[in-house]
Amino acid sequence: MSRDEKHAWLITGPLFLLGILLSLPLVLSDETRPFDYNIGYAPVLFALAVVATHMQLRFDARRQAFVFWMNDVPVLLTLFYLSPELAIIIRLVAGLVWNTFTGRLGPHKAAFNAAGHIAGVAAANLVVFKFGLGEASDPRTWLVLGAAIVALNVITLAGISGVMVLLQGIGCLPQFLRSSVPGTAVMGVNIVLGLVMLVTLQASEWAAVLLVALTAVLGLVYRAYAQFLQQHKSLTSIYSLTQDIAASNHTGALPDVLLGRVRMLLSADSATLWLPDQGRYDEVLLSARYDYQGLLDSAPTPDRFRQLAMRTGETIAVGPKVGDPELRSVLQNVGVKDIIVVPLRSGGVTIGTLEVAGRLGERTAFGTDDVQVLETLSAHAGVAVENSRLVDRLQFDANHDTLTGLANRRRMLEALGEAMSGRAPREVVAVLLFDVVALRQVNDSLGYAAGDKVLIEVARRLRDLAPQGALVARVGDDEFAVELRTAGADAAVAVADTLRSGLRDRMVIEMLTIDIDTNVGVSIYPDHGSEPEVLLQRAHVATHVAKSRGIVQLFNAGLQSRSVRRVGLAADLKAALTSGELEVYFQPKVALKDRRLVGVECLARWEHPVHGQVAPPDFVAVAEHTGQLARLNGVVLREGIRRAREWADAGRSLSVSVNLSARTLSDADFPLYVAEMLDEYGVPVDRLMLEISEGDELLGGGRSLPTLNRLRDLGVRLSVDDFGAGRSSFADLSRLPVQEVKIDRTFVQGMATSPSDLAIVRTIVDMARNFGLDVVAEGVESELTLGLLEDMECGMGQGFLFSRALPYERFESWLQAQTDADPTVAPEGEVRWLRAVP
Repeated sequence: MSRDEKHAWLITGPLFLLGILLSLPLVLSDETRPFDYNIGYAPVLFALAVVATHMQLRFDARRQAFVFWMNDVPVLLTLFYLSPELAIIIRLVAGLVWNTFTGRLGPHKAAFNAAGHIAGVAAANLVVFKFGLGEASDPRTWLVLGAAIVALNVITLAGISGVMVLLQGIGCLPQFLRSSVPGTAVMGVNIVLGLVMLVTLQASEWAAVLLVALTAVLGLVYRAYAQFLQQHKSLTSIYSLTQDIAASNHTGALPDVLLGRVRMLLSADSATLWLPDQGRYDEVLLSARYDYQGLLDSAPTPDRFRQLAMRTGETIAVGPKVGDPELRSVLQNVGVKDIIVVPLRSGGVTIGTLEVAGRLGERTAFGTDDVQVLETLSAHAGVAVENSRLVDRLQFDANHDTLTGLANRRRMLEALGEAMSGRAPREVVAVLLFDVVALRQVNDSLGYAAGDKVLIEVARRLRDLAPQGALVARVGDDEFAVELRTAGADAAVAVADTLRSGLRDRMVIEMLTIDIDTNVGVSIYPDHGSEPEVLLQRAHVATHVAKSRGIVQLFNAGLQSRSVRRVGLAADLKAALTSGELEVYFQPKVALKDRRLVGVECLARWEHPVHGQVAPPDFVAVAEHTGQLARLNGVVLREGIRRAREWADAGRSLSVSVNLSARTLSDADFPLYVAEMLDEYGVPVDRLMLEISEGDELLGGGRSLPTLNRLRDLGVRLSVDDFGAGRSSFADLSRLPVQEVKIDRTFVQGMATSPSDLAIVRTIVDMARNFGLDVVAEGVESELTLGLLEDMECGMGQGFLFSRALPYERFESWLQAQTDADPTVAPEGEVRWLRAVP
């Protein structure tokens, strides 16, 4: 734990005391040299001591900057030529003069340095005193002087280590000792250089001139070499940092690696990375500090410097003697000595800043070399940040839908797995699957751009409406899923119903108001599956059933068995179409005014040898998804036209109606196929009625319109089936070449008990008559319903009151017995009534 510098006196005091104790043997001994011994060398050696302090190697450890000086050379000479007292005084005063010239130290550091000088030179004096000196050319003298310099450096190093441990803790000591190892080599060079100078001076005093020149040259060489070492160290560090940055892009540790290494490389108190808001990326402000192992989400410097570098795109360097005075004042107010802020660029665009602040050491500051190093690092960091964002963007794109920004199917399955493994004991994990109704029709009528806008709006509404903690995803072209944890199945269905209601609000797309609805299926874990894929698949099954029921459908095992059975029916249907297993049933269409049989509707039926009677929606869906729909339509159409020929030959002119899907009508060759079949059996074209579903065509954008027009030109009559069940109006009908409208059975069956259904049927009948269209009421099952339809002058009807759909043989029997005389009516007014056939 760091302490205040004032605690350094705990080391400074003992150092002073040590210096005094080491000097006592010399003071108390009669063998001490006289005070005026070689005193003429004192000015020269003092000047040399002052100059030598400029020749240095620098080492940094944590907050402190440590320098090994070249002043061992003048100390060695003073030990030989001057008295111990002068040696101490010259060393002490030279240090104080240089400190005063370069910059004032605080009292605690100045006192520690003075104590270190006294104790160090006192130790050196004691070594010289103990072992004595001979001639300058005597190797024993060399050893004594070398040992004295070693003793001086040991005392100095011990004092600095003590301060480091006291102020910064024991943890900083290994790093400091490692950084001090090169100082031993410097000390050896100093000893050798000092001995060479001593021997040379002893040979001739005029050699001092040569030594001064040599010293100047060596000083320049030494300084250049030190700069080279520093540059080499910087280049090595930059290379290592770029390698680490490249590796960290894959681990997500880029800020930690970048800031920690930059701070150490530039010996800064702090290093900060700032990336402002950009698109979906939030602001990033992270700092590495000398006294904190992790990263802080704040910076010790004002935001003004970062904003200035971001705005101008230029490096901002401010220190005690550089930079704008106003900025220096701002920096001083926050207690920061100096700062360098470099813009981070990517592709010529400034994306943020990289900064260092507070150069370690009170007498040092950031220089031009530091600016260049940070700019170099910034270039690498800018590329690294952009690459990191690219990786993040690729990962985001891999898990999100490009159009809506929602999670995609892959991410949804991952989230389901996570939720399943982490749910609470009384929770269930629910999947709510929303299928957007009639999106294809929006694409066809308004274009795919409009369809995309619908999807984007649906995504936005789901995000806003979904409960907190739920995951919203787009899992198909027009399918959205919501994953959430809830209390149970009922709660999940309630949430789905709420979301569905919120999605029903009208949307304005390209100045058009569009009503959008969704079919919703729900599955839950653990009741409906233990794997994410299974859970999503069963939500699909429930959604498919919801299409026909118009409600939020919760999955159950019965739905799954029906879905599985459909898959198994695909191969069987192909064989049934080939072998003629499919039968065509006929349901009569009756003119309500005179109860006359005017036509029949042809309906496919399939009695499966294993599954029994297969519901038409099931095998029609199988045919659609397996490409067998054209064959199925062909079987029904051919059978209907063939029977129409037989009935015509028997004196019964009945029209036949065949249901077709919009997919069949999208086939441009279909009218030619119909014409050829009519010609084959010699059936007049007006005897054929083709029925199209309201949901297929009226909302389909008119892709089938060319085919419908060709059929009309051919003379085939066209009918709209199940009218009223969708959202179309008679205005929509006006663009279709149809001659008939069939009212959906749900309204007809409810008109006897529901005033609203009665009003709907009456409105359809009136509007159709005004448009010149024939009207057929489906689902006529009671005399009361029949009477209401007659009152509103509805043209035709179908339903169980007359007959259900019958196979050909039974229909023939029904035809034979279809008219019975009503005995309650007088002969002159006899009316023939159709008999209901069960």
